[in-house]
Amino acid sequence: MSEETIRIMCPSLVCRKVLAVPVEARGKTVKCRACGTRIRIPESSAGAKPADNKPSAEKQAPPANAA
Repeated sequence: MSEETIRIMCPSLVCRKVLAVPVEARGKTVKCRACGTRIRIPESSAGAKPADNKPSAEKQAPPANAA
């Protein structure tokens, strides 16, 4: 099991199967075996980065000034 794979979900709202494709498929189009939808595999795994949970300054309300 030394072969690496990319796990990607079928974008079809009816199907939503999780596919395991080889890393060599990056940048190529594959076909879902369950529903036949064609799926473009991303070039890099940039979407796999964990989300930053820190609140941004834009989302915080400014402090109210009491006069």
